[in-house]
Amino acid sequence: MIEVDGLTVRYGGVTSLADMSLTFEQGTCGLIGPNGAGKTTFFNVLSGFVRPAAGTVRAFGTDLLAMAHFRRARWGVRRTFQTEQAIEELSVFDNVAMVHEHSGLGGKSRRGDVLDAIAFTGIDVDPESPEAKVRTLGAGQRRLVEVARAVVGRPRLVLLDEPAAGLPDEETSHLADVIRRIPERTGALVILVDHDMSLVSACCATTAVLDFGRLIASGPTAAVLRDDDVIRAYLGVDQ
Repeated sequence: MIEVDGLTVRYGGVTSLADMSLTFEQGTCGLIGPNGAGKTTFFNVLSGFVRPAAGTVRAFGTDLLAMAHFRRARWGVRRTFQTEQAIEELSVFDNVAMVHEHSGLGGKSRRGDVLDAIAFTGIDVDPESPEAKVRTLGAGQRRLVEVARAVVGRPRLVLLDEPAAGLPDEETSHLADVIRRIPERTGALVILVDHDMSLVSACCATTAVLDFGRLIASGPTAAVLRDDDVIRAYLGVDQ
């Protein structure tokens, strides 16, 4: 469903992605690798923050790179970031609603869509009146606000950049359950970047691995995590 061909990104003399070619199938796909491997750069290309030096990306048959970044948001590209992006002084409802406004769905379904996204993620607020300010929530709940923002309003491509960072096991387990249900609920393709291999294994049928900007493995998650090159590059074991 997402076809990447020859994708190359350079920053001066540094090549962050080198001739990346890969197909992401429908469902939830993992993208892993050590720090600096190019994972966030790839997300930045898909969401329009970085223009590649070469290559193409076709999403559901559409040339994604030909779209302006603001049009990608309306088309259905959503993402979370490594650093928290929820606006602390706004309510949970308003945080999610501001993303819905850019979905192209109009105002008639706005309240229902926002409340559905909040209920889907299991944020611990009154589901009928989620007026709690984000600043009053714990770290795990704030992460769920960001996921709710990513799934509201019929997304097509959901990019999750280390959503479990710093979360305890119980909250990571709940997050995994939410992520697994996103494709079925929304029809979106999900790409998950995380260093928690238990989360990746629990959510992703397939996984790709980057190392120094190069794709070194892809395929069924269990097989990829047993791959010798992946173990050496990512898990730090000298074979």
